[in-house]
Amino acid sequence: MIGIDGSLYSGSGSVVRQAVAYAGLTCQPVRIWNARARRPHPGLRPQHVRAVEAVRDLVGGALEGATVGSRTLAFSPGRLIPEGRYAWDVGTAGSATALALAVLPLLVCRGRGVELEIRGGLFQDSAPSVFHLQHVLLPLVGRVGVDAELELVRPGYTPIGGGIIRLIVHPAPHGLHPVTLDQPGNVRSLWGIALSSHLEYRHVSARMANAAGGVLAAEGFDVEIEQRNDLTAAQPGAAFALFADLTHGVRLGADGAGAPHRRAEHIGATVARQLLHEIASGATTDRFTADQILPFAALASGDSIFRIPSVTEHVTTGLWLASLFLGTGARVTHDRIVIHGSAARIAH
Repeated sequence: MIGIDGSLYSGSGSVVRQAVAYAGLTCQPVRIWNARARRPHPGLRPQHVRAVEAVRDLVGGALEGATVGSRTLAFSPGRLIPEGRYAWDVGTAGSATALALAVLPLLVCRGRGVELEIRGGLFQDSAPSVFHLQHVLLPLVGRVGVDAELELVRPGYTPIGGGIIRLIVHPAPHGLHPVTLDQPGNVRSLWGIALSSHLEYRHVSARMANAAGGVLAAEGFDVEIEQRNDLTAAQPGAAFALFADLTHGVRLGADGAGAPHRRAEHIGATVARQLLHEIASGATTDRFTADQILPFAALASGDSIFRIPSVTEHVTTGLWLASLFLGTGARVTHDRIVIHGSAARIAH
């Protein structure tokens, strides 16, 4: 059994989600203690409980301690092969996209074709955005060999949640292969999505788009932003995302979510400045993709190379867990990371 102190590195819920997902992928039992010990509300939250239950649903096995507030849990995975349809509801505004990210490597490498419907929060400050997952990460991991499609069925915001995504994951019969993104290239185009729900009368989508366009125009960039006005969400809310396509096949993203007393103009301008910072960094992955790509690179059969904006706690956490479960090595030099992928320990 692999033992993990959940307070190490980022000390976040991603330690729990990734560790249990790796356990399911490799059929190695895992025990975690001090889960989220450094957070204001330590222990598992509903979204973490649902994520580890989802892994158990996919591969079978015994799961202990998966309750809200628990700081210790143990998982002894079974050898079921994920296939068919699954539906999970976080039950709160907790991140449905983080759950999808946790199980995606497992479904790609062990599944036989899976369709997921996941309900929960989709746009918030501290979790992956659906737009980023859909338009940045999935195209990137597609170059590694992942065949997956993500549909935004209904937006979901804090504090109610109620968003719905549908994820279809096809198996990768020949495994995953490495990818090299060593040079970002020049900016070819900028584009984005401005989404608001039940707020068209306040012109929130247009105001976010106009504010972002002004910031980017001041730096000499044109941008095309799709404005969406939604009426299906359970509550009013807003989300904004921008993307930069570069000449060497690199796509960078930045996004932000609405919140009480947060003006639409502030969201648009802040996201635009964030994207400009990503472009200026010279990285080939943005701050979100830098750690999200790691499990897929670790599972590839060869060396992958990226340039990252900075070595964050989430990056070091991802490298640590990949090493524990897969024996994966990595070299990090300033902003350049080389990941020595190893698919040898995937359970079948």
